[in-house]
Amino acid sequence: MNSQTKIEIIRSRLIEAFAPSYLNVIDESDQHIGHAGHQGGGRHFAIEIAADSLQGLSRVNAHRKIYSLFQDLMPDEIHALRIKVIINY
Repeated sequence: MNSQTKIEIIRSRLIEAFAPSYLNVIDESDQHIGHAGHQGGGRHFAIEIAADSLQGLSRVNAHRKIYSLFQDLMPDEIHALRIKVIINY
């Protein structure tokens, strides 16, 4: 599965689960060259999301809800997710 396909899957699942008012998914794999999880790229992603359903949750609980959407892809297809939940977007 290539990086663009993974981005589309990540976006699709987040949109379906949270109907975000803002969403940005970025492949940050090139920043991890030399890291054990790099393995050719396309495995480190960043998510920036604003969604009413995530407002008021603790950071830990918001991250748990997001990570739960990708259990089937981690750690093989996705090695790491950096998550930023934007409050009051």
